[in-house]
Amino acid sequence: MTHPDVNHNELDIRGLCCTLWQGKKWIAGSALVFVLLAWLSSLLMTPKWSTTAVTDRPTVNMLSSYYSQQQFLDNLDYRASQSAVLPPSVMDEAYQEFVMQLSAYDTRREFWLQTDYFKQRQSGNVGEDAALLDELIANIQYQPADAVKNLNDSVRLVAETAKEANTLLRQYVAFASQRAATHLNEELTGAWAAKTTQLKAQVKRQEAVAKAIYDRQVNSVQQALKIAQQQGFEQAKTDTPSEQLPDSELFMLGRPLLQARLENLQASGPSYDLDYDQNRAMLATLNVGPTLVKTFQTYRYLRTPEEPVKRDSPRRLFLMIMWGAVGALTGAGIALARRKRK
Repeated sequence: MTHPDVNHNELDIRGLCCTLWQGKKWIAGSALVFVLLAWLSSLLMTPKWSTTAVTDRPTVNMLSSYYSQQQFLDNLDYRASQSAVLPPSVMDEAYQEFVMQLSAYDTRREFWLQTDYFKQRQSGNVGEDAALLDELIANIQYQPADAVKNLNDSVRLVAETAKEANTLLRQYVAFASQRAATHLNEELTGAWAAKTTQLKAQVKRQEAVAKAIYDRQVNSVQQALKIAQQQGFEQAKTDTPSEQLPDSELFMLGRPLLQARLENLQASGPSYDLDYDQNRAMLATLNVGPTLVKTFQTYRYLRTPEEPVKRDSPRRLFLMIMWGAVGALTGAGIALARRKRK
């Protein structure tokens, strides 16, 4: 038994190719129109160029005098705490502050607000300017370091031209470094003042303790001398060394020895230990105050920003090829639809 509908369900490859060949003008024309439209639209799109910088912690000489002064405070804290754990290096502390500023939203916002790049693109409309500022803030992208992948900290900036991308990224890194330096100087000043106050209080406590001990010693010798004079002890009445005698029996040393001891105490005054002398020396240094350097570099480049050689968008050739293919398919559909109607 034959089925007449079977032939209608078969794909006629030869007929399809002939139909497409006959409608080649539609296919080529549609492809050309779409290519032209893609090219024109790419001319209207805002171009985007991006460049990248890779950074690492600074060297000692980059931190200028900030290094020596911060190291001085760190040594004081380490000596006072008597901890076995060493504090982070000054370079690490400075770089951590730089990375914090580099990735901060406020840093990016303040940077764009003071650039001519943003000011030239302002329209005067509050909403549009706010949207533009948000877009520019998003155009600065920070990528944190990854020790597992052996990647350092990096920052990427997108602008409308290659030259602007390079210039703006260099300016942004310098801007973040300056903000970090300002914050580090403020922390240094605050820590310096706190350490000065703390050391002054410690020195006063040591002086108070030494004065109390001195007054007690003078009073003991005076009372012993008074008793020795009343008893008429002109010679020592004991063979025990004076250091081993309790205060209640000092009179047995005799009047001449006690008188000499009292004069020696009055001449020498209170006695202090080595820690007191060290604290006084440290306090004299702290009283001078820190010498702040307003600008110092809190980073070093591992990859210096350069002008990009390839544009990120629009990718004109890709768009023309893609939309040319779409146009060709559209033309093929038109050709097939016209053949079907015929």
